[in-house]
Amino acid sequence: MKRSCRETQTVTQKNERCQTTSDTSTQMTKTGCWVSDREDKIIIPGKYVSADDKFAYMLRQVIILQSYFRRWKARKYVDSIRQDHIRRIEWEKKEEERKRKEKERRLREEYQRRMQPLGKEDFDLVYHALELWRREEVENINATKSGPERKAALAGLMDEETQLIASIQRHKLIAKTETNKKKKKGFLDRCAAPKEWIGFDGMPTKMDTPYTMRAKDLKMTYESLDKRYLTREERLDILLQLKLTVKEHDCKLTKDIVELIDREADLLMRGTKEKNLEGLRQRISTLFLQYIKTPLFNPEAANLLKVPEDPSSLRKNIYYCRGCGNYLPSTDFELTTNARTIGRCRKCKDLDGEGRLREDFSRYRSLLQSIRETEESYSDSSRIIFLLTEADLRYLAENIWGAQSVLSQWEDTYDLTLVRWNKRKEWSPWNCILLTNEEARAHSKLAKPEEAYGTVFTQKVKYRHILGKQHFASMPKLSDYMNKNLKNVNMPLPSNADKVMFGGVRKKEETLSLPPLAEGAM
Repeated sequence: MKRSCRETQTVTQKNERCQTTSDTSTQMTKTGCWVSDREDKIIIPGKYVSADDKFAYMLRQVIILQSYFRRWKARKYVDSIRQDHIRRIEWEKKEEERKRKEKERRLREEYQRRMQPLGKEDFDLVYHALELWRREEVENINATKSGPERKAALAGLMDEETQLIASIQRHKLIAKTETNKKKKKGFLDRCAAPKEWIGFDGMPTKMDTPYTMRAKDLKMTYESLDKRYLTREERLDILLQLKLTVKEHDCKLTKDIVELIDREADLLMRGTKEKNLEGLRQRISTLFLQYIKTPLFNPEAANLLKVPEDPSSLRKNIYYCRGCGNYLPSTDFELTTNARTIGRCRKCKDLDGEGRLREDFSRYRSLLQSIRETEESYSDSSRIIFLLTEADLRYLAENIWGAQSVLSQWEDTYDLTLVRWNKRKEWSPWNCILLTNEEARAHSKLAKPEEAYGTVFTQKVKYRHILGKQHFASMPKLSDYMNKNLKNVNMPLPSNADKVMFGGVRKKEETLSLPPLAEGAM
C-alpha cells in the first residue's frame, strides 16, 4: 500500500479487542521425549450414515415405541371392558334377586290380604279373585257339559258362590268392627294429645291445655269402661266415676247415660251374669262416646269432627243419587274425567263392584301414586295427573297402550310405569309413554325423543296420544275447573296441592258447571 496516497492519509482507524483461539499442541514421541501410548485407542472409520438413513432408523424406533404403547392401552381398555362386564353381570344378578324377592313379598302380601282382609282395597282383591274363579268355573262347565247337566252344574256353582260371598261378608263385619275400634282409639288419642310446636331453639315443645286435660280424663274413663273381667266392686267404682262425670251437664244425653248406669248397677247388685249385661254395657259405651264427641262437653273434639256444627251448611251442594234414590252431599259422589252428569254415589258403586264388576285397582292405585310423586318432583305446575282416577289410568294403560311396554313388550304391570314423552311438557294422556322402570329411567335422559327413537316409532306413539286425547277430551276443562274450585271438590291431592294446582299462570276459560239434579230428571 502506498503511504503517500490520499486514501492512506485520510483513513479512519478503529481498534477492537477480540478473544483469539487458544493455542494447543500435540506432543509426539521423539528423541529426548517419551510419551506413553498405553491409553491410546485405535479408531477405525465405520460406514457412512446419511441423513435419510438416520431418519429411517429413528422412524423404526418410534414405531416400536408406539406399538408397545398401543398394546398397553388396548390391554387397559380390554381390562376395563372385562370389569364392566363383570359388574354388569353382578348387577343383573342382584336385580334378578331383588325382583324375585319383591315378587315373593308382593305375593305374600296379597295372600295375607286375601286371608285376612281389613280395608276396602283388601276386600276388592278378594272379590276380584272370586270373580276370576267364577269365570274359570263357568268356562269349564260350558266346555265339558251341556243340557240339564250344565244347568245343574251352574246352579251348584251359584250356591257355592253364595256361600263364599256370605263368608266374605262375615269377615267384612269383623274387619269393620276392628276398624271402628281403631278409629275410636285414634280419635281419643288425638283429642288427648298435648299441643306441640318447635321452639326458638329448634327443640319440640309440648303443652297441656285445660281442653286436652279434659279430653285425657274422658279418654281414661272410656278405656276403663271397656275393660273386661273386672270384679263387681271395680265395675261399680267405674260406673260411679262415669256418673259423676256426665252429671256435670244436664241434657237428654246425660240423663240417658245416668239411667243406663243405674240400671246396670241394680243388675250387678242382683247378681246378673256378665254375658247378659253385654248389650247394656255396649249402649253405655256408645252413648258415652257420643258424649265425648260433643264439643259442648269436650271442646277439643270440635277440631277433629268432620260434621260442621252449623246444620244449615249441610244443605249446600246436595245431589240426587240415581242408584239408592237419596239426596247426598257432593263428597259422596265420585266424578270421572269424562263425566257429564252426576250418577251414583260411592256406596252404590261399591255395591255394584262387589256384586257384578268385582274389579281390583290396587296395582293402578300404586301406579297412580308413583306418577303423582314423580310429577311433584318436576315442580312445573303439573295438575292433570291429579284429576285421574284408578279407572282412568287402567283404561289408559290397557285400552290405549295395550298393557305392555312399547319398547320391550313387557307385560308385568308391576314393572311398568307411565312417564312423560316430552319431559319439558306436563304429564297428560297425550304426553306419556308406557315403559318399564329401567326403560323409563333411560327415557328421562333424552332431550329430544323424536330424534332418538326414529320416525316409525314416533308415529306409533303419536297415534296413541291421539287416542288418549280423544277419550280424555274434557280433561283441559276439568283441569281449569279444579284450578278455580279446588276447595269445593273432594279429590285426593298431594301435600303441596296448592303449589301444584296454582303454581302456573291461569287463563280465563269456561268452567264445568255441575248443577244439582232434580228428582224428576231421572
